[in-house]
Amino acid sequence: MSDEREEPSADTDDDSPAHTPDLSEAEDKKVEEEQSLDARTTYEVVRREGERELERSSSALAWSGLAAGLAMGFSLVAQGLLHSHLPDAHWRPLVVNLGYAVGFLIVILGSQQLFTENTLTAIVPLLARRDRTTLGNVARLWAVVLAANVLGALVFAWVIARTQLFDPEVHHSFAELSREATKSGFGITVLRAVFAGWLIALMVWMLPAAQTVHVWVIVVVTWLVGVGHFSHVVAGSVEAFYLAATGEESWGGALGGFVLPALLGNVLGGTALVAALNHAQAVSGEGS
Repeated sequence: MSDEREEPSADTDDDSPAHTPDLSEAEDKKVEEEQSLDARTTYEVVRREGERELERSSSALAWSGLAAGLAMGFSLVAQGLLHSHLPDAHWRPLVVNLGYAVGFLIVILGSQQLFTENTLTAIVPLLARRDRTTLGNVARLWAVVLAANVLGALVFAWVIARTQLFDPEVHHSFAELSREATKSGFGITVLRAVFAGWLIALMVWMLPAAQTVHVWVIVVVTWLVGVGHFSHVVAGSVEAFYLAATGEESWGGALGGFVLPALLGNVLGGTALVAALNHAQAVSGEGS
């Protein structure tokens, strides 16, 4: 009887991880790596990335943020070049906005600091710990990266607006695209920026599971931001500053009429609709 009691049952330890007997340890590990990341795993990847960013010095963040602000100018350049070479057809915006992805590709694949990414990555460690030190670090990172991004956008816009680097027809396209991107009032810009911050933060959340299709995820999401005229504080700053540098808009109008409402909306979209909700999902153990 005691022997029967000690004999292992096939039904015991149902909750312990099972390994397929036919697979080697290396093969089993590969199967696990190929599985889709669940919500808690994705959350942990993003949290650790946020921790690394919060540990970086302010000078490193500033230089990386400046590089990102400058690079985001290539979104306007790519759009302007496409716009100036395509016929004025109803489908032109769908193609032109493929150029909107160029700046994001440079920044994300080049591991540069972009403010709208940090609305997600930096806030996740804060939601996990909720202490004064982390809050201070988040505020430091946001302030440094945002200032550096906006400065880079300003320099880029000034150079392309005040030089003959591009042909007149391309400058005409720059102006037309910039007017379209910044023409909304304060309230609508905030709302459009909420959607932009939401989408960019979702993109960051999806990238850990994207594996070999990172580029397509970036292109599709940022194309949607562009074609939907959702307001991105850094990409849109290039357009707003271009109009100011050409004298079509005042500097105060560029800052108060676009940069400020876009900033508010991006923060709301990135933190409230993505960081907070995915934090709640991950810590509750729901979702996969």
